[in-house]
Amino acid sequence: MNESLAGKVVIVTGASSGVGEAAARAFAKQGAVVVLAARSADKLSALAKAIGGIAVPTDVSQLGDLRNLVETTVARCGRIDIVVNNAAANARGALDTLEPDAIASVIDANLKAPLLLTRLALPHLRQSRGVVVNVASIAGHVPLPYEAPYCASKWGLRGFTFAVREELREAGVAVCVVSPGPISTPFVLDDLDHVPDLVFSQPILTAEQVADAIVACAIDRKRERALPRSTLVLAKLAATFPWMQEWLRPSLEAKGARVKAMLKLKGAGRK
Repeated sequence: MNESLAGKVVIVTGASSGVGEAAARAFAKQGAVVVLAARSADKLSALAKAIGGIAVPTDVSQLGDLRNLVETTVARCGRIDIVVNNAAANARGALDTLEPDAIASVIDANLKAPLLLTRLALPHLRQSRGVVVNVASIAGHVPLPYEAPYCASKWGLRGFTFAVREELREAGVAVCVVSPGPISTPFVLDDLDHVPDLVFSQPILTAEQVADAIVACAIDRKRERALPRSTLVLAKLAATFPWMQEWLRPSLEAKGARVKAMLKLKGAGRK
């Protein structure tokens, strides 16, 4: 963690809130020039002003917007050193209840966009011998019922990360992935009724904890950081021994339901 990020140019997608905002603030604190990408133009502008960054309103599902993001970054900053693919979407529920468009939007945001943005930024990353940090999930390690599109996208994102990491090893470009468990952000907390109880059986991270892992990968280029460690161990065991997940699921879901109920009470108390 001794490498300086001062002056490095960092693109962060999904930067208007949650983990993206926390990561943008963390990079700025390290002295990096942060290019903020998200659909919420007003939030981006406010954050850019607060941290001295550059706001580029971007819908990551649109190839034209991704091209503009790369071109604007190079035009404004002259280089790209780090790309953080953080923007994400979800469509929760049993697969046969989900609209096809909703499923497609999850794949577009969570998998297609990181592939395309990495490809578009790659010529510049080769020049800077830069880093890509993809934000996946523990759901990319273990099946999570009622979040099938999300699981598929995050498993795919991890596979993409590891494949391209090998391709680019000799070029000096690192591709890393951060795989967090549940996080106390609007992505989860604003959709409590639809988030599976199983999710809340695990320790809930803060956006800042995940942001710290992202920054750490940008510095030391570690292949993957998964957190919390206890959740990763449980996920690995469940993936290796599927019967274990079936055996543990009722007790974990009961625990998660209790946590969800408490979160709902806290949310009601804030209204």
